[in-house]
Amino acid sequence: MPEGRIVLAATPIGNLGDASARLRELLAEADVIAAEDTRTARRLCAGLGVTPAGRVVAHHEHNEAASAQGLLDQVRGGATVAVVSDAGMPTVSDPGYRLVAAAVSAGLPVTCAPGPSAVTTALALSGLPTDRFAFDGFVPRKDGERRRWLTSLLTEARTVVAFESPQRLADALAVVVEVLGPERPVCVARELTKLHEEVVRGTAAEVQAWAAERHAGEGIRGEIVLVIGPPAPGAEGEASEADAVAEVAVLVESGTRLKEAVAAVAGAHGMRSRELYQAVLAARG
Repeated sequence: MPEGRIVLAATPIGNLGDASARLRELLAEADVIAAEDTRTARRLCAGLGVTPAGRVVAHHEHNEAASAQGLLDQVRGGATVAVVSDAGMPTVSDPGYRLVAAAVSAGLPVTCAPGPSAVTTALALSGLPTDRFAFDGFVPRKDGERRRWLTSLLTEARTVVAFESPQRLADALAVVVEVLGPERPVCVARELTKLHEEVVRGTAAEVQAWAAERHAGEGIRGEIVLVIGPPAPGAEGEASEADAVAEVAVLVESGTRLKEAVAAVAGAHGMRSRELYQAVLAARG
């Protein structure tokens, strides 16, 4: 019996011309195509002129835990299971992680057919440092969680990439300005590789102004990737004590515990936590 395997197959993030020859071969020959959305997978096959020889089954965040075992049984029986998401690389903020973890635990073969990724595409286009970067998934929806996430980036030396909803982009950028400062370098990449691709670069204040204007006018549509650069050298230490106290107040109002907020802001600006804590208490007093 031939050895089965799981193949994580990257699909185009917009332009069908980015589909690899290996992806076409997998879609045509795999015994099973485990798709985030079976309709999207079938449209992809049709667009590429591929007729799947195997079954196309649903494998998404709501059924991943349940469907993983069945897919592993297929692999044990010698099947090739191609895993595809709606766009880009499976497991990267898309279904697939649980299946891969289970396959690794069971000692079953897992490989990858690499290809398009919105994360690395946006990073490359951003004009921001690419030697070190972090991917943080989706920007938190709730204001308090979003502020705490951004607070953790105050002294982050790496470029940070995250996905965001077009409807929430302007509000998220306003909080970026508030927490990270108006001069923090930012890039918004929209509709990557598609007809209306747009890449907006600048300071947080500049990009937020663009987003606010667009949101109030024609609106912002499409897939959004937010890229936040590291602070400029020396920028962490420029805040006055009054500025730092104000930053702590903003974080506390958003739900961050006082000591955590003080530690984050003090670390970001090279201050002593105890002195900043006393300044905050004095300002409250």
